[in-house]
Amino acid sequence: MPLLLETIRINNGQIENLKYHQQRCDNSRKILFNDTKPLDLASKITPPTKGLIRCRILYDTAIRSVEYIPYVSKDLKTFTIVKSDIDYSHKFADRSILENLKAQYPQSDEIIIEKDGYLTDTTISNIAFLKDGEWITPSNPLLPGTMRAKLLKEGFLKEKLIRKEELSSFQGFALINAMIGFAPINDFNIKG
Repeated sequence: MPLLLETIRINNGQIENLKYHQQRCDNSRKILFNDTKPLDLASKITPPTKGLIRCRILYDTAIRSVEYIPYVSKDLKTFTIVKSDIDYSHKFADRSILENLKAQYPQSDEIIIEKDGYLTDTTISNIAFLKDGEWITPSNPLLPGTMRAKLLKEGFLKEKLIRKEELSSFQGFALINAMIGFAPINDFNIKG
C-alpha cells in the first residue's frame, strides 16, 4: 500500500489551508484505497507556536506519522523544460520518480515537466504565467495542489492548456505550493 503525503504550512502556530489538504487526503484515500471514512488531519496536528514550519503528514488508510520541520526556502532561477509521461496524480511520499527525472538536469535549479505536448508542473510546485494582467495555470497539472485549488476557487488563477511555444507571450512566471504560497519569480530563465 503506497504512503501518501500532505505538506501543510504552519506560520506562528496558524495552520494554513487545512480545508484543501483535508479534501485532497479524503479524495486520494477514496480513489486509491476505496476508503471513504475521513482522516481528521486537524486532530493530529499540534502546531508549534513560533516560526514557519512544514508539517509533514504521512498516511494511507490511517495517519502514520506527523513531523514538524522548520521551513527553508529555495532560490530557484533556472528551469529546463523536460518531456516525460510520468504519473504523479496523487501526492505520494515516494517522490523518486520526480527526483530521478530532476537529477538528469543538474545544470538547472528545477525542471518544468512537459507531458503530452503541454506544460504541467515543476517537481515541487504548480506553475502560473502572467498574460495581459491575468495569471494562467496549466489545466493539466501533474498534481492538483492545495494552494492552486484555493487560488482557482478565489478566481485569482485561470486554467488553460499551455504549450512551451507560448512562453514568449507571457510577461511573468510564478511557482505555487503550500509552503511558498503564490511566488512570482522576477529573475528567471526557462530553457527547453
